[in-house]
Amino acid sequence: MSDKILAPNRRDILKYGVAATALSAPFITRANAAPTEINMLAWYGHGEPDMVGEFEEANNVKFNAKYYAGGDNMLGLIAQSPPGTYDIILSDGEFVQQLNEAGYIEEMEPADYPFDDMLYEDFEKFPGHWKDDKLYSMMVRCGHLGVSYNTKSVSEEEAMSYKCFWKPELKGKVGHFDWHLPSLGEMSLYNGNGADLWDLDDDKWEAVQETTMSLRPQVGGFFDYGGTFNSLKNGEMQAMVGIGDWITGVLEKDGAPVASVVPKEGGIQWTESYSIGKDSEKADIVKKFIQYMLSPEGQVKSAQMAAYPGFAITKAGREALIDDNPREAIRTGQVDKMLNDPIRLLKEGRIHYRNIPVQQDLEDWNDFWSEYKNA
Repeated sequence: MSDKILAPNRRDILKYGVAATALSAPFITRANAAPTEINMLAWYGHGEPDMVGEFEEANNVKFNAKYYAGGDNMLGLIAQSPPGTYDIILSDGEFVQQLNEAGYIEEMEPADYPFDDMLYEDFEKFPGHWKDDKLYSMMVRCGHLGVSYNTKSVSEEEAMSYKCFWKPELKGKVGHFDWHLPSLGEMSLYNGNGADLWDLDDDKWEAVQETTMSLRPQVGGFFDYGGTFNSLKNGEMQAMVGIGDWITGVLEKDGAPVASVVPKEGGIQWTESYSIGKDSEKADIVKKFIQYMLSPEGQVKSAQMAAYPGFAITKAGREALIDDNPREAIRTGQVDKMLNDPIRLLKEGRIHYRNIPVQQDLEDWNDFWSEYKNA
């Protein structure tokens, strides 16, 4: 596969789904030139060699990645940085509007990206990525959040409801990924709020807080990415709220007795999108990198990212994944007509896009989260 992406004098031209002649000159590696440095702000893993190494070599660039966890942290890092610091910003889909309103990202040209190849019509005009018919962020991958559990302590049948988190045998062994949106969103689904899980009036918001607080005696810890991964791996935590296959998938492939399911109350889609940083001087090469990540080869890399797996979002990307690693495609449901096919779950209304609170401020949810953690 890597035989297709190095410079013409060594290997074939990198293909982006657009005319090769239009891209050939900018993709010639100049061995004697210092690499162009691209500053990236992203979740952990996106700037690692398995994701960017071949693109770096093909284009004589070097990604300098700054990692964050949670959209609140992302916004804070940008606010504390001089304008133009970040050339490319990976954002959770629900935070794109805030990036745009704050003037942190550039307008993008829709014709540059394969909208006609999206697996699902919603992905073509994903909520918040457009404003006044202008594009500001390009969706590149997604995944689902639900119940993540140790298969020796929780059966699949039990895991098909968020109720399993209250199982008496799990007292002190239920963990949280330490970010309020995923966990409180799941508690809202458990309360039966369905598609309105983010749009809560005062009574429903109070009920979500009460439900969440009732879980507190079960909770053994609040973890960042590494802590979530390790606590499930070593069995310290037997179930985890607010995550999904993006954590358990890596462990499962390594033989750990863990799994994730979308329960009967519904699950939440996390969505990751790339934007071009405001006033970036590297906009052209950043655009080509985003095109690369949406190419079949880029989608295969994205779906199997070493840090955490995700779903391909293009038709060609899914087909390429099935050809490259049919076992992983089947494991994650990325095959047409499978019961856990991510697109099928969306069409059935089982999956809801992650969002920010509608009737409360983000700070309200964050304040409650702090109260909950300290209870």
